[in-house]
Amino acid sequence: MRSVPSTSTTCCAPVSSELRHLSASEARARAAGVRLAAFDVDGTLTDGRLFFSDDGRELKSFDVHDGQGLKLLAGIGVEIALITARTSPLVARRAADLGIRHLIQGSHDKGAALSALCASLRIETAAAAFMGDDLPDLAAMAVAGFSVAPSNAHAWVAARVDWQTRAAGGHGAVRELCDLVIEAQGRSADVLSRFVPG
Repeated sequence: MRSVPSTSTTCCAPVSSELRHLSASEARARAAGVRLAAFDVDGTLTDGRLFFSDDGRELKSFDVHDGQGLKLLAGIGVEIALITARTSPLVARRAADLGIRHLIQGSHDKGAALSALCASLRIETAAAAFMGDDLPDLAAMAVAGFSVAPSNAHAWVAARVDWQTRAAGGHGAVRELCDLVIEAQGRSADVLSRFVPG
């Protein structure tokens, strides 16, 4: 997080006048160095809503474009992780479906979880990206070299990230980051060649 001397008050909270998002070229430069992309789940991979059946089962909705993006990103060698404060069998199933090996559930210190994961993978935290949408994600964002939020993230979070997607959580925000990293690392042609004939 940036250390700032002056703040101004928004409708939601004091926000530093010196905080700003990276420019497009700066964001691409950060994305070019990403070796680990970690994501919050509720509000990031989903739209944040929780559904419960009559028998108490929890239901979530995931975007297939996000899932495809995660698989493509893993396919170019970027490690993928999900770090969430909640514990859900549905998230474990979604991670398994996408081949995500690094799933951390029940984490109440996402910054520590991300630091530990980077250490275990021997990846510098500067080469980690983290996407989240609400206050519990700020600790991980402070650790990551590239912090990202969906377009509908809470205002206090949106004001403090390096880059914000145009898409909302659960509606393509994750795919937008995946595409940025793939393009920034010069791997778009490699990915397209798997799908475009001839």
